[in-house]
Amino acid sequence: MSGAVTVRYFAAAAEAAGLETEELVAATAGELRAAMTAAHGPGLGRVLTRCSLLAAGTRLADDAAPVAPGVTVDVLPPFAGG
Repeated sequence: MSGAVTVRYFAAAAEAAGLETEELVAATAGELRAAMTAAHGPGLGRVLTRCSLLAAGTRLADDAAPVAPGVTVDVLPPFAGG
C-alpha cells in the first residue's frame, strides 16, 4: 500500500481492534484515528480517545501531526502501575 503505515495495537486497543498489527493509509494522526475507527468500529473509537499514538517513538500530540509513510505507529492505552 502506498503511503501505508504499520499500526501496532496494545492492551485494550488490541482487544477493541481484534488484532495486534495492520497497515493503514494516513497522512496525519487525525486521518489515522479516523481510518482505525472506520476499519474497526465505534468501540475502538472510544478506546482511541484514551490512547497515545507513538510514531517511531515520538508522541503524535494532535490530530494535525504528520505521519510519515512506512513508519510504525504504536497505539498505547493508559497503563496502570509505575
